[in-house]
Amino acid sequence: MSDTSPPPQVWPTLRANDAPALIRFLVDVVGFEETVVYTDDGIVHHAQLSWPLGGGVMLGSVRPDSTWSLPPGTFGAYVVVDDADAAFARVRDGGADIIDELHDTDYGSRDFAIRDPEGNRWSFGTYRGEPRH
Repeated sequence: MSDTSPPPQVWPTLRANDAPALIRFLVDVVGFEETVVYTDDGIVHHAQLSWPLGGGVMLGSVRPDSTWSLPPGTFGAYVVVDDADAAFARVRDGGADIIDELHDTDYGSRDFAIRDPEGNRWSFGTYRGEPRH
């Protein structure tokens, strides 16, 4: 992205069986920042977790009465990091389920992947995407 690219306005969303625990994992182990969490009787109706480099995710508790009912554990995302080695050390030391060890790709990125406690897959790497034309 160039310096003139607009800020991210696409927010991936996911549902969780235990949304409070998933929020804690994503904040405490992975490094997201807790921006807002709206709860009622232990149900997370809406949470926004921001990524320090921009963008983030929104999530909530599974609710059978919701029109936005995504099965927990079916989400996947690629997250850009400045320092893949440091990010990998953080999630490893935090006990994350590593499903793809730290490695260099043939397109110049340094990547790894984890599975969160709900079964979602998170890939991290230094590849920032191609610039807009």
